[in-house]
Amino acid sequence: MFDFVRDNTRLMLGLLVLLIIPSFVFFGIEGYKGFNGPENQKVASVAGQKVTQAEWDAGHRQQVDNLRRQVPNLDAALFEKAEARYESLEQIVRQRVLQEVVRREHLAVSDARLQRELLANPQLAALRRPDGSIDVEAYKALLSAQGYTPESYEAALRQDLLQRQVLGRVGETSVAPAAVADASLRVVFQERQVRLQRFQAADFYKDVNPSESDVQAYYDKNTSVFQTVEQADIEYVVLDAARLRDSLVISVDEARRYYQEKLASYTKPEERRASHILIKADKGASADDKAKARARAQAILEDVRKAPKRFAELAKAKSEDTGSAVAGGDLDYFAKGAMVKGFEDAVFALKRGDISDLVETEFGYHIIQLTDVRGGQQQPFEAVRAEIEAKLKQDLAQKRYTEAADLFSNLVYEQSDSLKGAAERFKLPVLKATVTRNPAPGTQGVLASPKLLDAVFSDDALRNRRNTDAVESGPNQLVSARVVEHRPSVLKPLNEVKALALEKVRLEQALAKARQAGQARLEAVKTQPAEFDKFPPAVVSRPQPLGLPRELLDAIMRAEAGKLPAFAGVDLGNNGYAVVRIDSVKTPDIPAPVKAQWGPQLAQAYAAAESQLYYEALKKRLEVQLKVPKP
Repeated sequence: MFDFVRDNTRLMLGLLVLLIIPSFVFFGIEGYKGFNGPENQKVASVAGQKVTQAEWDAGHRQQVDNLRRQVPNLDAALFEKAEARYESLEQIVRQRVLQEVVRREHLAVSDARLQRELLANPQLAALRRPDGSIDVEAYKALLSAQGYTPESYEAALRQDLLQRQVLGRVGETSVAPAAVADASLRVVFQERQVRLQRFQAADFYKDVNPSESDVQAYYDKNTSVFQTVEQADIEYVVLDAARLRDSLVISVDEARRYYQEKLASYTKPEERRASHILIKADKGASADDKAKARARAQAILEDVRKAPKRFAELAKAKSEDTGSAVAGGDLDYFAKGAMVKGFEDAVFALKRGDISDLVETEFGYHIIQLTDVRGGQQQPFEAVRAEIEAKLKQDLAQKRYTEAADLFSNLVYEQSDSLKGAAERFKLPVLKATVTRNPAPGTQGVLASPKLLDAVFSDDALRNRRNTDAVESGPNQLVSARVVEHRPSVLKPLNEVKALALEKVRLEQALAKARQAGQARLEAVKTQPAEFDKFPPAVVSRPQPLGLPRELLDAIMRAEAGKLPAFAGVDLGNNGYAVVRIDSVKTPDIPAPVKAQWGPQLAQAYAAAESQLYYEALKKRLEVQLKVPKP
């Protein structure tokens, strides 16, 4: 074989060229690197399909963006903690598991189901016009602010509904047995009398004296604590539909023309209020029964005509519509389309105060009195002029913004060494600011945009000082920035931060002494429990925690209390250490109203627990693997 290769070198080189060159054309050198690059490393797998580092990073960024939109002032540092990143990975795995089940079980969501879900969304309900239609432009703007188009949002909602079907089948059919619910409530309301001794760092500060080597060791081990914050001084310009809108002027003629075209939208629908007396005669009733019902109704009608003011009194006494009879037959206000056709036709043919002849519907025979009419009035132009002008400004600004967005994006890209061209073209001010990779707490608006900050701190923007691409920092808002000066994060020398390092070492050592003292105390009182008698007793429970830290309350309520007194030691982190003596345990009688009040919550918790167990079973069935250790 090797002789053949050596003797046919040209032939082998030709084959290699034919095999390798086309691959480089399709994938490039970077493509070859990418197959084994860190971004392509497997961090998890579901049903044999891997989740890569790049997918994890992208999923985490998306979740961070969603959280920032919902809570703009949330501390950005929380997102970078290992626990937060791991939670993002678990969420990606969960979606993959549910998607695989949807695929295998051929689940589907109908268009009608999707439409019902959309209409049930309170944000979308607020976009309804008076005539019941949806303001499409406002709908698009709302979705755009969340990074969606109508198509992508509806696809995501459909996918969410599909995935909810998987676990919903378990949760919706879950039933919490009475014995389980009762036992759970007994745990929740259990009361424990305790005596408590705390060991806090402040009590041991006088006993610690960190050495120079202790401070140096802490400094070397915790360099991230002593880093300066990376900053960039930037110039930026903002193209904003709201700014365009404020500069527009709508003439009276334009507003009046729109008013005339949309006159129906500015006319309140007519509503009528009626009372009725019903004598029932079902569809399937015999001719004889119907005749008897009609005769009874006719007799009542004659009484009503003799004394119209007694209508309510007769309705209470003789109407067989139990829902309205107690109110004297009153049906309140209703518009067209709310009642069955025959009844509606009769009501809208009456004048205020009139009493109808007998009206037959599928429910029987009605005697109707029209008591009031409202609506149907056309709102005058001046009353809605401001609303119309605002609407026309919004529509025109949206149109101009759409036209300007492409030109703005092109200008900041083509004239990448300056923002002056875009600023002059659209009469925009060039603004200045100092920013960090994560927005400072309280930062709002453009400078809180994760997309802008990612662009500002990209290699190209920092190294080459080029304009960033135009990024969408909000609904109908584009921004481009240029870095003027970059100050990277650097480690402060120890002599500058020695006081801070010393204080942190003192706290660390004082906490260690507090922990040691607490643990020693715990061992001592187990043999001499009476020593704890000097501490005041307190009765705690989950509904009445008396201000105790969560980890301390959990330790108290979970401690084994089969033999009393019982003791527990609790490490409270930076809050020191606590030793607890549990003297008594009492489970109070739980009143029936409390059980009824807590019933839905217990049922929900039980359903969530069963759904989680089912999900864990699905993970096992689909051979889910997480390659990253849990923090």
